[in-house]
Amino acid sequence: MKVIVGLGKTGLSCARFLASRGEHFKVVDSRQNPPGLQQLKAEHPGVELELGDFNQETFMNADKLIVSPGVDQQTPAIKKAAESGVQITGDVNIFAREISAPIVAVTGSNAKSTVTTLVGEMAIADGINVAVAGNIGLPVLDCLLQGRASLYVLELSSFQLETTSDLGAEVATVLNISPDHMDRYATLEEYARAKYRIYEGCRQAVINDDDRLSAPELPTGIRQWHFGLGKGNGDGFFVKQVNGEECLCHDGEVLMPASELRMPGRHNIANALAALALGNAVGLSVDAMVETLKCFPGLEHRCQWVAESAGVNWYNDSKGTNVGACIAAVEGFGNESRLILIAGGQGKEADFNPLEAPLSRHCKLVILFGEDAALLEKAVGQSVATVFAGSLEEAVRLACKNAVAGDTVLFSPACASFDMFRNYEERGDVFMRCVRELH
Repeated sequence: MKVIVGLGKTGLSCARFLASRGEHFKVVDSRQNPPGLQQLKAEHPGVELELGDFNQETFMNADKLIVSPGVDQQTPAIKKAAESGVQITGDVNIFAREISAPIVAVTGSNAKSTVTTLVGEMAIADGINVAVAGNIGLPVLDCLLQGRASLYVLELSSFQLETTSDLGAEVATVLNISPDHMDRYATLEEYARAKYRIYEGCRQAVINDDDRLSAPELPTGIRQWHFGLGKGNGDGFFVKQVNGEECLCHDGEVLMPASELRMPGRHNIANALAALALGNAVGLSVDAMVETLKCFPGLEHRCQWVAESAGVNWYNDSKGTNVGACIAAVEGFGNESRLILIAGGQGKEADFNPLEAPLSRHCKLVILFGEDAALLEKAVGQSVATVFAGSLEEAVRLACKNAVAGDTVLFSPACASFDMFRNYEERGDVFMRCVRELH
């Protein structure tokens, strides 16, 4: 019997897929009331369920464990089953063996949702029957149940990649690597190795020349495309000054001025270049890609403009849930000492010290709140003015009190949201509501 380990959105999609095949399965979850439980019972009445502490015997007797991304494979019961020969897999692994259409596979510590969405929009603009799925929202197996596509663009997390082997993507990329999920991985190298699994079996790879950790040494025979904010060499997508204007280029040929991008921030120039490289690798037309970049406003909660009042602009970057994302957002605005940053939450055992230099250059004030506010203050408080807030609402009020015309208020937490909110979306919505209520 197949055993689905962990419910939630992914577990539900696995149950739907197996049920559609008429397969017998059991669902187990260490929580007594996991998300999706009532929906599972409604869709699959009579399904075998085990809730609460894992039963080792269930795992040992399984033909296969289908492990959801949120469940650590180092959990003793899973580890023991694996050591005894029980096969461990995940939804992405199952998906990849069900399709024949090409996959564009995207991972990275930051920007993967933006780049994945961009490539999907570029494909739509080029008239391609495309499906966008994975960590971005639609589980890959639900995607299959909705009908087959000609191209799949997948956002994949390190957790998903842990149970994925030999993905076989047409083109794959690790956009960047910075410390994240250090509560799950012992070292940055272990985290990076999980990300690198995306390259297994790929035919082409897109490499970030600005991040040496974005790719391991790849086998010969894999076509490589490069992108970055520098001039670059060879087959690549880079930035070039033309008549005093910064332009996005392919092998030196101008594609568009950077000023025509709708997404704000310098980091989004890099995201646009990555999307161009991925789209080019699967044959999307240059015209469709460029037109998409001129229209695409960016994602919700990702350096999203909220309001302007009295000469102060407010931006919501609630999706900036790690240090690297926060640094990218802060440096993306590039206003020397004109930023007021609101940050804090659940740090996931991250090292906050890399924030010190960019915050000291760009921020006039940092407002800290949430579970790990004190740790953030310890890391940056010697170099930039800081103040504590008891809540996100108070943080917004303090930012308003201290901002003057010409300043930018940026909410980029560098932390997860789970100390105070259900998810980063709810946190971002609260921030935007507070800002709008001030004005």
